[in-house]
Amino acid sequence: MVGLFAECDESFVSRGGAVSGTFQAPDLPNPNNISRQCLYTFIAAPGQRVLVEFRTFNLRGKPPDGAAVGELPACMHEYMDIYSEMTSLEASELVNSAFGGRYCGPIPPRRRVSLHRAVALAFYTDKPYTPPTLFTGTYRFINSSEFEVGSPVPNTLCSFVIEATKRKTGLLLSPTYPGIYPKDISCNYQFIGQPGQRIRLEFRDFDLFFGGPHCPFDWVRVYDGLDNSSAVIGTYCGQQRNLVLYSSDERLLVTFYTLPRAANTQNRGFKGIFEFSESFVKLDFISKHDAEHIRGSECDQKILSKKESTGFVYHPNYPFPYIQKVVCRYFIYGMQDSQNLERVRLEFQNFSIPKGENPKPDTCPDGYLKVYLRGQEATDSYDKHDAELCGEGAAGPPAFPPPLLSDGPRLVMVFSSGELQGRGFKAKYTFETEYRVPGTAAPGGECAFTYRSEAKKRGDFNSPRYPSNYPSRTNCTYTLVANPNEQVTVVFDHFKVKADAWNATAGLYGGATCSEDWVEAWWTGREGSRVPLGRWCGLATPGPLQSPRGALGLLLALHTDSEAVASGFKARYIFEPAKSIFGDCGGNMSGAEYGVIASPRFPRAYEAPARGDAARVCNWFVTARPGRRLLINFQTFAVEGHLTERGCPAAVLRLWYESPGPPLELCGEKAPTDRWQYLSSSNSIRLSFIIADKSVGAAGWRAIWTEVTTDTEGCANACAGACLPPSAACSGLQHCAGAPIKRPAHC
Repeated sequence: MVGLFAECDESFVSRGGAVSGTFQAPDLPNPNNISRQCLYTFIAAPGQRVLVEFRTFNLRGKPPDGAAVGELPACMHEYMDIYSEMTSLEASELVNSAFGGRYCGPIPPRRRVSLHRAVALAFYTDKPYTPPTLFTGTYRFINSSEFEVGSPVPNTLCSFVIEATKRKTGLLLSPTYPGIYPKDISCNYQFIGQPGQRIRLEFRDFDLFFGGPHCPFDWVRVYDGLDNSSAVIGTYCGQQRNLVLYSSDERLLVTFYTLPRAANTQNRGFKGIFEFSESFVKLDFISKHDAEHIRGSECDQKILSKKESTGFVYHPNYPFPYIQKVVCRYFIYGMQDSQNLERVRLEFQNFSIPKGENPKPDTCPDGYLKVYLRGQEATDSYDKHDAELCGEGAAGPPAFPPPLLSDGPRLVMVFSSGELQGRGFKAKYTFETEYRVPGTAAPGGECAFTYRSEAKKRGDFNSPRYPSNYPSRTNCTYTLVANPNEQVTVVFDHFKVKADAWNATAGLYGGATCSEDWVEAWWTGREGSRVPLGRWCGLATPGPLQSPRGALGLLLALHTDSEAVASGFKARYIFEPAKSIFGDCGGNMSGAEYGVIASPRFPRAYEAPARGDAARVCNWFVTARPGRRLLINFQTFAVEGHLTERGCPAAVLRLWYESPGPPLELCGEKAPTDRWQYLSSSNSIRLSFIIADKSVGAAGWRAIWTEVTTDTEGCANACAGACLPPSAACSGLQHCAGAPIKRPAHC
């Protein structure tokens, strides 16, 4: 059917000159609605290509489903077929040529560049009249030599070898740029430089079909070497901006691949410029110093921690002065995983980046070293640097720029050398464990933190990396140092320490119950003495802690084993003026055979401390005669918390009845039938009731203490392995848990 109505076919033929022109739709009456086809052919001279571009386009085809799904765009009644990959100039070649798409409607096809020397437009219509304004366009015959970017590889369509000995710089174009690129092609561009050279490739325009982040359809892949067995710099598709790549040595391979599918996309391909040069940065300043060159960059490097390792970074061209107009990035990354979290310390040992003459203060008008401490590179936020360094550093204070410490595991530097030449820099990096614990850290980097009243009266501390899980195989200490005549209170707001085999006896914590991970606490004295307060694990939150009057402060420790981990703890501390030895209430009890101790306001509920106070504390000291012991029975007990399920975070009663040893820690509610009764190992006991500021109050407790002996032979009033004094029988008190209160007749 081609050429049947010859009066509407048109040919545009180049005679070898730089010819351009216009074309338009035929002025075509067709009163009988006969199917008409007009063929427009554009034929270039040898050494030329054709570029065809539509200016207006408004074909009246309608897209009912007139084609097999996935094959052609569905246009009926009026459409245009495009062929731009014809290998011969014969009109019959259309049958064999790759089909470039069928178009109708108001959106013009994108420009076309012939793959060889010809483009054909087949216009089809069965409308009664075609006005010349239906479509218009321009054509131009262009020089094909710019597509021959190097020496053609024999028997290939678009593969070239580009050698530095023939051209040091030039254009790199996809086969029909800026027209739509062909489908089902594979082009190789092999760059071969001379020893000591590197290749720079800058894409000024890059527009490929985007099939997803891994580029499964059409792609450009760049290899850092001679062939496709070399390391891949990257695979690119979609639209790329500012894509600049460097080879590591004098060889580079660029491969352009497109799928053999129907052309349903209209992408331009790419236009780049290449350059062979000996003046690009030599990479030995990276490779010699335990860093890794980031493939594809001129001089970017990355340094990964080998766990608490250290090393040095240098300016490019070290130890010689640096080259002008170079930008190098340094990515220094500490460990960050379930077991490790590091930060980066940077200390300068040489520094010279000239500012030039009469610079404004605190500016870097020429070269600079920008430092990023908070991971800004992850979002390309290079405008938000933490430090911009330049000038002359001299040995001796204030010498080089001060040490820098990353906030998190990443430190990034960007060095830009500017117009002036300088001696550059040398800096030492150290990866150190980042515990994410507020407080004054130990200088050696171990997990040890100090909180001094003179520095801060109140604050927080936590297990490493809280609220994330703490690492395994870790030991941390927290030292709280009060001023003279001060006390320090610690309140836990979160506590979850791994304890799979936790079999705590209620209220009794220690080495027997916490054998995996645990928290321990001590009172500390001024001569280095320690008094143990307990060991906690599982969900049993420690009760509020307070150093006694005259103590130096508190010491807490976290121990974790090599097994599973948990979220750990968060606590706060408050330094306050010291109270009396008895606290807010409490007292001394001695010289009597028995007595009663109860929570403040009992039988009414106890109250939270006054507003602004860290805690309300009551200390009782009970002393029996020498050789005697003390039996204490809690007749009733109701304090916020639950010994095994959540511990005693808001209020706690500590009972020292066994010495040495830590105290018994009590909270929760005693059932009427439970026996909470304890026999001291010496002639004294101590009770400390601490109510934290987050307490909401509860009914409280009442306890009866009794002076006893352990000689029960012939004892008329024995209880729990002890002998009660005769006077106890007439007291009307329940000295012995579970025993009825009876007053004998002789009372």
